[in-house]
Amino acid sequence: MPAIFTAIGESMRHLGARQQMISQNIAHADTPGYKAQELAPISFAGLVDRGGGPVSIVAPVVALSDRLQAMGAKPVVVTSIPDRDISETKPDGNNVTLEDQLLKMGQIQSDFAALTGLYRKHMALVKTALGKGGAA
Repeated sequence: MPAIFTAIGESMRHLGARQQMISQNIAHADTPGYKAQELAPISFAGLVDRGGGPVSIVAPVVALSDRLQAMGAKPVVVTSIPDRDISETKPDGNNVTLEDQLLKMGQIQSDFAALTGLYRKHMALVKTALGKGGAA
């Protein structure tokens, strides 16, 4: 499968997971003390590295040394991070603002539509190259 399709697929999966996290924030909008979460951004460097092309962008790797592990340190795996785009915190400690969350949902919808359009265009190019239809 071409690298562009792999990158589009991973980006769409990331958008789906991000949409789930924002839905969870919205569901807890009235839960006292709940802190809004956001999904860590997708690594563009990782998408490029998997492409197998001549361009190589390497993300920094942080690893625990043997000494730190011997002292009991454990690697931290973070899938969600605190939402940094908080405009207000309620007196009960909840910082979910429905307007902010809905704006993020709109951005997800826009990104998903762009990725879907990109996928359709590339499929049309592949079909044209194979002689099985015109470009859309």
